[in-house]
Amino acid sequence: MPIVPKKHPMPSQDPKVRAHNFSEVATGYTEEIAVAEAQRCLNCKNKPCVAGCPVGIDIPAFISRVKERDFEGAYGIVSSFSSLPAVCGRVCPQETQCEQKCTLGIKFEPVGIGRLERYVADRHNEGVCDDAVRPAPNGHKIAVVGSGPSGLTCAGDLARKGYAVTVYEALHTAGGVLVYGIPEFRLPKSIVAREVDGLRRLGVDIQTNVVVGKTLTVDELFEAGCEAVFIGSGAGLPNFMNIPGESLKGVYSANEFLTRSNLMKAYREHSDTPVMKGGKVAVVGGGNVAMDAARTALRLGAEKVYIVYRRSMTELPARKEEVEHAEEEGIDFRLLCNPVEIIGYDNPDDRRDPKNGFVTGIKCIRMELGAPDERGRRRPVPVPGSEFTLDVDAVIISIGTSPNPLIKSTVKGLEVNSHGGIVVNEDGLTSREGIYAGGDAVTGASTVISAMGAGKTAAKAIDEYIRNK
Repeated sequence: MPIVPKKHPMPSQDPKVRAHNFSEVATGYTEEIAVAEAQRCLNCKNKPCVAGCPVGIDIPAFISRVKERDFEGAYGIVSSFSSLPAVCGRVCPQETQCEQKCTLGIKFEPVGIGRLERYVADRHNEGVCDDAVRPAPNGHKIAVVGSGPSGLTCAGDLARKGYAVTVYEALHTAGGVLVYGIPEFRLPKSIVAREVDGLRRLGVDIQTNVVVGKTLTVDELFEAGCEAVFIGSGAGLPNFMNIPGESLKGVYSANEFLTRSNLMKAYREHSDTPVMKGGKVAVVGGGNVAMDAARTALRLGAEKVYIVYRRSMTELPARKEEVEHAEEEGIDFRLLCNPVEIIGYDNPDDRRDPKNGFVTGIKCIRMELGAPDERGRRRPVPVPGSEFTLDVDAVIISIGTSPNPLIKSTVKGLEVNSHGGIVVNEDGLTSREGIYAGGDAVTGASTVISAMGAGKTAAKAIDEYIRNK
């Protein structure tokens, strides 16, 4: 059979339609498309794609099952490595991980690994029933702080080994960044809920509205009988630019803006959650979160949305697919531009506070790329005298986040680095015996799949620690 050089396209909503709704953009492969895409796999003996997967899924094996239309068999292989296959199939940057190492990709487009993972997970979930067999209890109790990708993965792997695992989540819904950070049109919350319910069927106890460090401490978890604790509290502390005007009304961190929309459902017609709707919006940043914020603002009714990024399209860190979707939907990319001031006016109805103003624009300076920085990226340099102003009604700052400082401030002897990340060894062990950590709480903002990989590594290390203990 001749090789098909390109991936089979992902069926999607029309850009003009989807820009005005929160339904999922990509509608998923059909059975026939999935089988046809699986047939592009060369089934390499050395499996280079597996080396690119942070959780080590046996990719050729599951794709071979898809070729044979053994979709449950394919799901069984994927789920033995990943606790969140339906999530990963949607949001993981396969193009820089497993697909980047695909042998077929040397001459042609790589196999659509993520699209096939999504297909087998969705197909399985359509027929899932509450028939999970709980492993026999082994008598050991573990606590997991945070229900994001790293925490859920660690909890799932340990529960499968018979541990009594309790997950503590600060918000009212489990899922971490999967529910507050990623928009509905990219990751439906019903998908996340289904994956979380699967862990509950394994016996994982998930307690929401519990802020570890306030409601209870890590030391109290040990006192309550936990033999090990995994910290996967994420990186929810937003960074700002420290430029004039950031205190004006209409300036959001991307975290706040997306949480209001995703978790608090501000996009619903009669929602009580206040959020900026309509007008013109500037989103500062070029990562996936910036794309999510810009596309969310558009769906909330913004008449114009700008992406303001200080480097060129070549350096833009967001996934290529997300950038293409944003362009198709009409997002205006203002590249090689950097904000220097957010402009506003005083609220005429409240003169008591001179800072109580509203955004009217964002002043930027044009940039050019100079010498490479310490990471090899060309450093943006301001062009003197090139300032200009964009008339906008809201500004969303999306320039990264830092680990939540609450845990490190309440756990004695926990070593952190200069960026606030918890310091761990290769097994996820912190400077405190019995305390492990992973995901964004360690690395700062990263990908879902890398956080899952950290949770998986820590679960293995915790199991060995308990056994040796």
